[in-house]
Amino acid sequence: MSTKKHGESELDRRGFLKCMAWVGTGAVWTMAGGVLEGMPLEGAMHGGMAKHMAGGGLRFAQISDSHIGFDKPANTDVTGTLRAAIAKIKAAPEQPSFVLHTGDLTHLSKPSEFDALQQVMSELGLPVFYVPGEHDVLEDDGRSYLQRFGKGTQGAGWHSFDQGGVHFIGLVNVVKAGGLGSLGSEQLEWLEKDVKRLKSSTPIVVFAHIPLWSVYPEWGWGTDDSARALSYLKRFGSVSVLNGHIHQVMQKVEGHVTFHTAMSTAFPQPAPGSAPSPGPMKVEADRLTKMLGLSRMSFHDVNHPIAITDVPLQEDAMATGAKDIVVDNFSFAPSTTAVAAGTAITWTNKDDVPHNIVSTELKFKSPVLDTDQQFTHSFDAPGTYKYYCSLHPKMTGQIVVG
Repeated sequence: MSTKKHGESELDRRGFLKCMAWVGTGAVWTMAGGVLEGMPLEGAMHGGMAKHMAGGGLRFAQISDSHIGFDKPANTDVTGTLRAAIAKIKAAPEQPSFVLHTGDLTHLSKPSEFDALQQVMSELGLPVFYVPGEHDVLEDDGRSYLQRFGKGTQGAGWHSFDQGGVHFIGLVNVVKAGGLGSLGSEQLEWLEKDVKRLKSSTPIVVFAHIPLWSVYPEWGWGTDDSARALSYLKRFGSVSVLNGHIHQVMQKVEGHVTFHTAMSTAFPQPAPGSAPSPGPMKVEADRLTKMLGLSRMSFHDVNHPIAITDVPLQEDAMATGAKDIVVDNFSFAPSTTAVAAGTAITWTNKDDVPHNIVSTELKFKSPVLDTDQQFTHSFDAPGTYKYYCSLHPKMTGQIVVG
């Protein structure tokens, strides 16, 4: 498609907590060498993103799980919250070139729902690239979805395009009988051919509905043949995989591949294993818009990071101007954090053994922290600050100040 419009193991307790540390936050992520880095939303909204994007660059946004047609107590106005997400995009100081929608456009695949979604998305005034969710293919084998949103795509809606030096790949993993998501042999063969012509230095962005890593197989939160798909991307130095489906932010880095799931614009879902089953989760009215949102992305060139900003529809005022890093299981979570100048970072040792935080350039150093002890340092000057634990030197992290 042209640029025309159109086996991981189950998470252990500590690994899960690391991923869930991102839920509900507004953080800008930057990718360098396959690793995402973050910046608080406040920094992005006040020009932090512009510093990363000096001299131009590619910007795009991700919307997911709009579920137009849903009207249950978890959110009786999903059209309104989708419009709020669109307003966030339009209000950004740097406008994106296009938007990715990672599926579950509708709730029941009804023609009226597709029409409503199309009308609302047209308010963006931007090109939108789609992949379907399982809620979009409930009727007529997904033909209604393809007629409206899949023109120029192949098979069940997979496609690729190039933009700003980045190769984008939209995959479909929801046309299945049940259980885990599946890509299927035909699509996998297409993917292998699609990337074969690309240089290994080409940044890759894959977007699909169901996560391409095993978030929680008991709930179908994974894709059974994702390992084969990812094997075709091993030679690339920068791969980002963007998904929806689970209605919450989770992030994982495996070598040069970063996996990132987005919030829904419709309703939250429970954390894996915290409820008998997945599904719409009702929360207090004042919490709902803090658990819904979108993601903003930017890319400058191969020597600069790709940035993913998780943007809640409504931010918690207490969440800006500070950032927390958890020290646990002999690692820093997140290991890379991007912030605006003037942000204070607090490390909290949740491990059963002592650790410390030492700048590799000796710009800051904490005392030895026992369990539940903290260390805070304010970062006022732009730059990249690498650090480690001198007691356990394999523990490393970095702070990127924009």
